Amino acid sequence: MNNEYDVIIFGAGTAGLSAAVYALRAGLSVLILENKVQGGQILNTPQIENYPAILAISGFAFIETLFKQATELGAQVAYEQPLKVDLSKRMKTVTTDGGAYQAKTLILATGASHRKLGCPGEEELAGRGVSYCATCDGAFYRGKDVCIVGGGNTALEDALFLSNNCSSVTLIHRRDEFRAHKVTVDAVKARENITILPFYTVEEIKGDSKVEQAVLQNTKDGSQRVVNTAAVFIAVGLAPENELFRGLVQMDEAGYIVAGEDCRTSAKGVFVAGDTRTKSVRQLVTAAADGAVAAVEAAGDINQGIW
Repeated sequence: MNNEYDVIIFGAGTAGLSAAVYALRAGLSVLILENKVQGGQILNTPQIENYPAILAISGFAFIETLFKQATELGAQVAYEQPLKVDLSKRMKTVTTDGGAYQAKTLILATGASHRKLGCPGEEELAGRGVSYCATCDGAFYRGKDVCIVGGGNTALEDALFLSNNCSSVTLIHRRDEFRAHKVTVDAVKARENITILPFYTVEEIKGDSKVEQAVLQNTKDGSQRVVNTAAVFIAVGLAPENELFRGLVQMDEAGYIVAGEDCRTSAKGVFVAGDTRTKSVRQLVTAAADGAVAAVEAAGDINQGIW
């Protein structure tokens, strides 16, 4: 594997792989750094139905095709943990647990991770009834009573998904208004085996070797309520995985990297793509678009010698 590249891409999700495809087609050399497995969040989505020109495809099939496209075009992939980024010289240096690499430009496409509740029992029972992915683990609770926590599109879509397999689904939300799309909210309210519990938070998750109960607290009067459940699915949002870049590029209060539609960060030669940047819409199609834009902008800078 080489030590110097035109572009180093952090992350092999939709944004990162799309950036690789566009960078390679522009004649650039590309290294993708991935510290887990290619795919990101979409990998666990059973059915994608909102990507233009594709009627339906699984997240796994989508990513496998995109990954094959990037690697067959010539992308190098290193499954290593980035440890340090040095922007002090014209050639940027990235140090990982497997070596050191240099590049003219960087594209940050690290995505975001699931936020946690932080309540007792959450860590202890993770993987034993506490889950952050309904589509991954929902089948394990077929015919059982489960809970899901959250009020956005993901939480409500997960509630609908779970209701197809589980005996009952209790949707727990700290408010009585949802951030999800109206059509999704209406679908949840119409589903007979979904019960909505507004104005509640999860204070504790109980169980000896697996989840058995969720202890809830009312946000209005402080009263408690216990729900018997076989699982607690947590869908309370995402946290950007940007700590490695703190102090190197401008971020907002939530930790997202500040960039406009040109995907340019505050640092010269450093671009950002996908869920990890400031934006109003975080969807598969916008991640792919970001990757394309970031790569085209990077190629333009390299061709003009202004990196």
